[in-house]
Amino acid sequence: MIQIKNLSKHYGKLAAVDNLNLEIAPGEIFGFLGPNGAGKTTTIRCMMGILKASSGQVLLDGHDVVGAAQKAKAISGFIPDRPFIYEKLSGSEFLHFVGKLHRVDAARLTRRIAELLDHLELTLWQDELVESYSHGMKQRLVVCGALIHEPKILIVDEPMVGMDPKGARTLKDLFCALAKNGTTVFLSTHSSSVAEEICHRIGIIRKGRLISCGTMAEIHRQARGSNGNLESVFLELTHEAETENRVRDA
Repeated sequence: MIQIKNLSKHYGKLAAVDNLNLEIAPGEIFGFLGPNGAGKTTTIRCMMGILKASSGQVLLDGHDVVGAAQKAKAISGFIPDRPFIYEKLSGSEFLHFVGKLHRVDAARLTRRIAELLDHLELTLWQDELVESYSHGMKQRLVVCGALIHEPKILIVDEPMVGMDPKGARTLKDLFCALAKNGTTVFLSTHSSSVAEEICHRIGIIRKGRLISCGTMAEIHRQARGSNGNLESVFLELTHEAETENRVRDA
């Protein structure tokens, strides 16, 4: 469903993403972890066609995000790390606007807005201006917008930032339900506990390079059989990668 082939993004001599290869199946929740500056957000922006890659290719359900951008975006939804919303619109008006951009027909759009507002517990606020929403409410509204056209692929960048425990639980349950219904979820997160809880597979990126990828059991084996949680495995693997780089550069 998602294919990333030899993807690189350079800024001068800096390789923000360095020859990344991934393949993610329908109905899979894939966790994408890495320290700050590892290349997670750059990867996602290339996946969504926001940034032009220096080389390589991204296919979403077989559609190239550059060569067939409209088709790729029509079957995908994107939740950025910070919500960008027209704050002088009400929540309902914003979702109608997003739905029309995706050419959702009127009857289906009305139904989808009601369903999503109810599921994300925003129904009571639907007629209030977005500028009055809390950060967590804005983030939930962005989730509604990303799902308004029932995408096959959902790409998510740090969705739980600034959310209270109840809101975070609602999102985790939503991602799991979407995956059970066949939606592919690509989840970039700093939270190892979130990834460990809901992701089928996990990729760890450091300085633009994928240093580990697989199920939790496979990643444990790559960390020489570490019995710790994902956080300890993550720290071990990224420390090893740092050490290897120092040795190579010496």
